[in-house]
Amino acid sequence: MTTPVEDPAGPLRIGIDLGGTKIEGLVLDGAGRHRARRRVPTPRGDYEATVRAVADLVATLTRAAGADPTVPVGVGTPGTISPTTGLMKNANSTWLIGRPLDRDLAVALGRPVRLANDADCFALSEATDGAAAGARVVFGIILGTGVGGGVVVDGRPMTGPNATGGEWGHNPLPWPADDERPGPACYCGLSGCIETVLSGPGLAADHARVTGTTLEGPEIAARAEAGDAACRATLARYADRLARATATIVNVLDPDVVVLGGGLSNLSVLYQAVPALWPRWVFSDTVATALRPPAHGDSSGVRGAAWLWPADQGAGPSAAPVSSRRP
Repeated sequence: MTTPVEDPAGPLRIGIDLGGTKIEGLVLDGAGRHRARRRVPTPRGDYEATVRAVADLVATLTRAAGADPTVPVGVGTPGTISPTTGLMKNANSTWLIGRPLDRDLAVALGRPVRLANDADCFALSEATDGAAAGARVVFGIILGTGVGGGVVVDGRPMTGPNATGGEWGHNPLPWPADDERPGPACYCGLSGCIETVLSGPGLAADHARVTGTTLEGPEIAARAEAGDAACRATLARYADRLARATATIVNVLDPDVVVLGGGLSNLSVLYQAVPALWPRWVFSDTVATALRPPAHGDSSGVRGAAWLWPADQGAGPSAAPVSSRRP
């Protein structure tokens, strides 16, 4: 049996990134170093199995790091807890919707749990010790299977009374062209949401609509790099839509830094193309906001989940007190 020991780098904390296809967990020390890390498949469509998978992963990580079995856990989820019902909402992993995920995890783990939207966790990670470290106002974006956003101000994720802070992916694509209206149907019940055109599936669907050829994002990017005119045009449309969509964030929030995450954040063309397009849409004579790739890559979400606990409860210097208990 492993005996927990005092960590010279500060207290340990565990972060879990509960995704639609995988669950990733890590143990982070006070200096932000990884002490243990594991990934397991997500039991898609099965809520009870998902809770068990998280509990088993936490137990495995605890043993691997020799951590105290009461170390608190932060969990990033593809949705959020309703302040009214205490149940999950707005999750593209639809089997979580309507469930008391925070309470069920706390019971299954036998230790304190804090939940936050995965985009909030991503933004918190990059604002704490990543691409936006030192910035006062940070907007973090996940461009993956879905599209999410998170707002961090002075090192604290901002949610608000409706728990919708940063839910940028379910606003309509701004300044749409005639051929962009009404836009693709979204699982939320509306049409033309930003998520429907800026997610990975949205990029692939746009390319298929225009060219009749079905390709995934990485293949579109590779062919564009090789000079394929149709793929280059697809990425140009994508950059233009991302510029319009993020310009509304600059107009409303005026962040110091916008950080991109998710699989599509690997499209290097975006970091030149999007800021070059911003002046047309941003209501200012200058745009000083920086657009940056993530410093921690795929680790940002799970690191941000670990940072959800304040320093005196096992987390880093800018973690936010996100309660796991709701009315």
